[in-house]
Amino acid sequence: MPSAHEFDEVDLRILQHLLEDASLSHKAIGQRVHLTGQAVGARVRKLQDLGVIEGFTLRWNPDKIGLTVHAFVTVFLALHTAHSPFLSFIQSHDMVAETHRVSGEGCYLLRVRAGSPKDLNDFLEELLKYGNYKVSLSIDQVK
Repeated sequence: MPSAHEFDEVDLRILQHLLEDASLSHKAIGQRVHLTGQAVGARVRKLQDLGVIEGFTLRWNPDKIGLTVHAFVTVFLALHTAHSPFLSFIQSHDMVAETHRVSGEGCYLLRVRAGSPKDLNDFLEELLKYGNYKVSLSIDQVK
């Protein structure tokens, strides 16, 4: 974990601009934080080296490409030894957007995007090899 003295308020402002729009050029960010593009680039590299910035991504709309079923699946593994095979299974399925090992109810929480209820059901049928599950369907994303 980086210590507070390794980055300053300007670094935090640069980070905020990148969080809002990672496609901004260093020059555009520099205009907003009153630095040259080259200076912003150096600070971004420093934030990457410190592990503050782990990578860059984009926001997209899965509905636009037909992934209209959004489900949260709580997985209850049948055996405590099933973790490795289950994780291999999850890695092989593109419809699983996120996997979290959780405390409380269940062993894992999955965020799944599917093209149809049938696609989701087919996935859930395969999931039964590893244990049981509980599904909550998203009705609307509010944030």
